[in-house]
Amino acid sequence: MKYDPIAAVFVVAAFCAMSAPPVHAQETPWKAGVARADITPQEPLWLAGYAARNHPSEGMLHPLWVKALALEDASGGRGLLFTSDILGYPKDVADRICSRIEAQFGLTRAQIILSASHTHSAPVIGASLRCMYTFDDAEEVKLLAYTAWLEDRIVALAGEALANLRPAALSSGNGVARIAVNRRNNNERALTPTTVVDGPHDHAVPVLKITRSDGTVAAVVFGYACHATVLSDYLWCGDYPGFAQIALEEAHPGATAMFFAGCGADQNALPRRSVALARQYGRTLAAAVMRVCDEPMRPLEAQLATAYQEITLALTPPPDADTLRERAAGSGGYAQSCTQALLDTLERQGTLPEAYSWYPVQLWRLGGQTLVTLGGEVVVAYAIQVKERLDDDAFVMGYANNLLAYIPSETVLAEGGYEGKDAQLIYGIPNAWKPGLEAQILNAVTALYQESGK
Repeated sequence: MKYDPIAAVFVVAAFCAMSAPPVHAQETPWKAGVARADITPQEPLWLAGYAARNHPSEGMLHPLWVKALALEDASGGRGLLFTSDILGYPKDVADRICSRIEAQFGLTRAQIILSASHTHSAPVIGASLRCMYTFDDAEEVKLLAYTAWLEDRIVALAGEALANLRPAALSSGNGVARIAVNRRNNNERALTPTTVVDGPHDHAVPVLKITRSDGTVAAVVFGYACHATVLSDYLWCGDYPGFAQIALEEAHPGATAMFFAGCGADQNALPRRSVALARQYGRTLAAAVMRVCDEPMRPLEAQLATAYQEITLALTPPPDADTLRERAAGSGGYAQSCTQALLDTLERQGTLPEAYSWYPVQLWRLGGQTLVTLGGEVVVAYAIQVKERLDDDAFVMGYANNLLAYIPSETVLAEGGYEGKDAQLIYGIPNAWKPGLEAQILNAVTALYQESGK
């Protein structure tokens, strides 16, 4: 039998974690509850993320999941974290889910995190990126029905997770996995095993472990800053984050693995485009998580503080109707259809927006562990800056609460290109962000950090 080093890591770490001594209830005033739901569509549907796809799904590599973690601190303060094998949550979908959870369970917006893995092998959600896709009205009806079903399932999961609250201990740590490559600074086709890659990155692997009072692992929450775009076929799949969660749950029987996307909007796992590579990256990430769990982690006091704010981000002046008509006539594919959608909006409403007023910034303090969430497709510079401002060990989540657009740094904004400007079109944003958004977002994070520490 051949020696498998990755499998060995799983076995050793699983043994250490599962054989940890029981922790007495008075030492673990946290309460935690976990719930999960299989959200794999039961019929062929259009897959999200790529404009080039031209027909619905053809099958499944592994199931898609939404997973919920409910937390309650020593004073009764609660929080709900959802991780999801979807591209992202459009604002209207997130608003409906959070409003229903608040009405049914009493949690405010600050107490709810909706996180997406950003897999490009999951269904289209709501009207997100509608102008980019070529499906017809009949397909749209099916996708909207799926979205409504998904919303119902997530609200139900909230109740299940809260009902499952039991005494637990929380601990945190950071590992490392060198998977992500900055896609703006490196030519994918030119990369070789000896290429020296350029550009900023964040190879941290944040890990939050939830341990039951008997010493067994209830859940492992972990993240990574890299696009889930290894695969581009027609099969339902969580991409490399899905494979990582599978590996962790196989190593931790009875535990739930929950992945969140970091600020990886300008990061890809390279090379890519094969199931074998997606599985390899998933196992590599899982091994990094297991290494953290196998070593002493920082115990977290049962104190939960939550804060949430929506800020307004200004845009550069939008194009006029003549400019849009000229662009539509001179383009094809999704560039044409998305430009036409902007023109239709302008003709219907008489104006295009010059700002976006609902950019979500959120911060949780879990004892001594800071967790920041940012909406949209956030480039890696934000994670670097948040850690410099707040804490080197801070967890920084992108793709949370609202999949509204790409969020470039000032450097990326000035450079332009896909993440800097061009991708605005597919999100229905009429022009580039106005300079200054990086400082505005980071200042909002800092303000929430100070507010939550009072």
